[in-house]
Amino acid sequence: MPVKIKLQKFVDKLPIPKTISPVKRDKKGSYYEVTMREFTQKLHRDLGPTRLWGYNGMYPGPTFDVTKGETTFVKWMNDLPTKHFLPIDTTIHGAGRSLPEVRTVVHLHGGKQPAHSDGYPEAWFTRNYEQTGPLFEREVFEYPNLEATTLWYHDHTMGITRLNMYAGLSGFFIIRDKLEQSLNLPTGKYEVPLLIQDRSFNPDGSLYYPSSPDEKNSRLPYPSIVTPFDADTILVNGKVWPYMEVEPRKYRFRILNASNSRAITIKLDSGQSLYQIGTDRGLLEKPVKMNEILLLTTERADVIVDFSGSFGQSIVLKNVFKGASPETTDVMQFRVIVPLKGKDTSSLPDHLTKIEFLSRNMASRTRDLTLVRVADEYGRSLNLLDGKMWIDRISEKIELGTVEIWRLINLSVDDHPIHLHIVDMQILERQPFDVAHFQATGELKFTGPAAPPEPNERGFKDTIRAPAGYVTSFIASFGPLTGRFVWHCHMLEHEDYEMMRPFEILKKKNTLKDILMRKIYPSRFQ
Repeated sequence: MPVKIKLQKFVDKLPIPKTISPVKRDKKGSYYEVTMREFTQKLHRDLGPTRLWGYNGMYPGPTFDVTKGETTFVKWMNDLPTKHFLPIDTTIHGAGRSLPEVRTVVHLHGGKQPAHSDGYPEAWFTRNYEQTGPLFEREVFEYPNLEATTLWYHDHTMGITRLNMYAGLSGFFIIRDKLEQSLNLPTGKYEVPLLIQDRSFNPDGSLYYPSSPDEKNSRLPYPSIVTPFDADTILVNGKVWPYMEVEPRKYRFRILNASNSRAITIKLDSGQSLYQIGTDRGLLEKPVKMNEILLLTTERADVIVDFSGSFGQSIVLKNVFKGASPETTDVMQFRVIVPLKGKDTSSLPDHLTKIEFLSRNMASRTRDLTLVRVADEYGRSLNLLDGKMWIDRISEKIELGTVEIWRLINLSVDDHPIHLHIVDMQILERQPFDVAHFQATGELKFTGPAAPPEPNERGFKDTIRAPAGYVTSFIASFGPLTGRFVWHCHMLEHEDYEMMRPFEILKKKNTLKDILMRKIYPSRFQ
């Protein structure tokens, strides 16, 4: 266990990640180069420099600020050491001793990009591309930027995502469009990205990450994965419990929970409202007045806060999640002490956008998929999607453009944040059921009424909360691209240890030739 370090809160100013500029821009799009490097950075006034890995040697990485419809090309380069400084469990899939310790691949989370640029976990590469994974295809990734929203990019390497991200590999990727610009929302220095993560530290300032869930259990391999891991200190934009000096006016905050596993519920201790204008996949139809906002790991909330009546006050952004420890109940502080530099002419519109929702009658199929917890050969917790391991045959193959309903039947004891790559999900309902009855009979016996999504979830999402003991139903149109992608729990310790599965979006087979081929060679289309 880490030694508890007493750090004073709200002594470091909130940093704003730098915006990256393209190397070149032409009619094809904008081209960037990003290098992953090891470096040290002070994360708190009273901590020594912390060893980190970051995109372009920064933590968080630089922010991409791009325009809808303009393709972004990024050459992701690995200049990291050959040895990892965090504990690797070589018994889990994709992290065996035969593989290089340090491998990386980048996923643009929530983006709709071709499979070759999606950051498939087995498309990893090492320093200078000396070794590559079995599904590695290219050095330069292509992002079409199809929709305006708040995305983020992070490592997605098979078996060590939790370690690479804990080391610092994450950053914002913001896509804008003319509609958003027309809404007169707070902009410039009044629009602030907040990347929230938890970390634990050793007394010298180095990162602490556990090497085993139980150091005294000699049956366990060493190092051994911990599922999950909640650290004891909160950071925002790479600073421990920072403060931000603000004017008495409206601000827009793009808030991301980028913790490995921790859930947070944000709330202002002043009691004032948070006006949520957007979620993972962009703007909501209208602002939703919220007292507090629950964010499982990787969920985003686009929020307007009005400090106009708070001049002279210090307001703390709290984490009031039921499982928060005393150390993790504070997130950051806003000091409303900067005199207003000019009249606040920004708006909080009554209407934001029009969302074309999917209807149940559009779905061609409903899939029931379980979320289960079992024990592995060492007695450790093993979480699975529909009872399957990563290496099992692909069971979700869907034709391009097909609309399906998925019912996530959570038999485990955790609320899982379920993420599908490139697919927008619309939550339909959540309904409690009798877990023991289902385990005994395989039949769903509901114990209460179905509840619609929360008002601030009534848009499209790329990650949805699937509570323990509930059936969470969502509808989605599978596309807009074909290829092999993945779906998984975004608690990184779960994702790394088998709670991830591939799925495939197939080209439509609707010609006469295709129909005949299906009849003659049905096994080819299974």
